[in-house]
Amino acid sequence: MYSSNEVGVAPMSDAGTVFWRDLARDLQDPEFLREYVVESLRIATIDRIVNALDQAREAAGLSKAELARAIGSQPAVIRRLFTSQTASPTLGTLAEVAGALGMRVTLTPMDETERKDVTQSLLAGHASDPEGLAKHLAELRESKRDLVPC
Repeated sequence: MYSSNEVGVAPMSDAGTVFWRDLARDLQDPEFLREYVVESLRIATIDRIVNALDQAREAAGLSKAELARAIGSQPAVIRRLFTSQTASPTLGTLAEVAGALGMRVTLTPMDETERKDVTQSLLAGHASDPEGLAKHLAELRESKRDLVPC
């Protein structure tokens, strides 16, 4: 039997390093950087809001069908919102669901460091630390911060 190094495959501990190094290289392209940052922020934001709304729905003891009725929507719409891996809800839908749960969708300013890293990278089309930016965006996508009820 061959070990992974004998057949030219990087050991698992090196795989992550290779990924981040390759991504950092790809982020040198201004068009790729902008698309990657925008898509990462979109995914992180939608996931955070949808997860918080689903937690609030469960805490309120509402079924998806009851929530759908409360906003005058089809149950399938709410079911897809909370179960689809590719959900892309409108802001209007999120605001309606939030309102039915006693919540509001609000904007929160980025802290100074994040604003510098993310916003300046978008505006300039390059990142001073592409690997650090990529890791930060990955952390955002994995974060499960809750919304605060109104």
